[in-house]
Amino acid sequence: MQYSGNTTIATAEASPPASNSSSSPPSSPPSVILSPCAACKILRRRCVEKCVLAPYFPPTEPLKFTIAHRVFGASNIIKLLQELPEDQRADAVNSMVYEANARLRDPVYGCAGAICQLQKQINELQGELAKAQAEIMNIQCQNSNLFELICKHQNEQENLLQPILPYHENSTFLLDESILGVAWDPLWT
Repeated sequence: MQYSGNTTIATAEASPPASNSSSSPPSSPPSVILSPCAACKILRRRCVEKCVLAPYFPPTEPLKFTIAHRVFGASNIIKLLQELPEDQRADAVNSMVYEANARLRDPVYGCAGAICQLQKQINELQGELAKAQAEIMNIQCQNSNLFELICKHQNEQENLLQPILPYHENSTFLLDESILGVAWDPLWT
């Protein structure tokens, strides 16, 4: 089976005659069965050599044309394809089929409904993302404040553990009664 332009060509060889006589006529040429494109098949018309729809609606994909035909109509599809350059036609057919599918799912809004729904979902997700980023910033600020408090508390603890008066090797300086001006009385008698 071969695909040539707008039709699928299937060749079938004629079966050889049963007798082996040398006087038998030569075998007939192979018969050719033409299969029209999906559009011509659905429209029940003959698929011509230069069918505009054949390259975009092959016989193996009849649903593709059925969907587009139901929404846009065959004549509108043909007009649109004839007005476009050939390099843009495949994209136009894909867009028409997509729009037709969307229109069948949502007859009022079609693709616009799907786009609006996706826009709404994007806006909701952006809001959630902004909230999550704000929470992260808040937690980071709390962490830095907590770190500062811990450092400050550690510094205060270290300062409390250090002696109030500087320590000298000469301990008599602390016990010298002449400096204090008071005689040390024993605490218990």
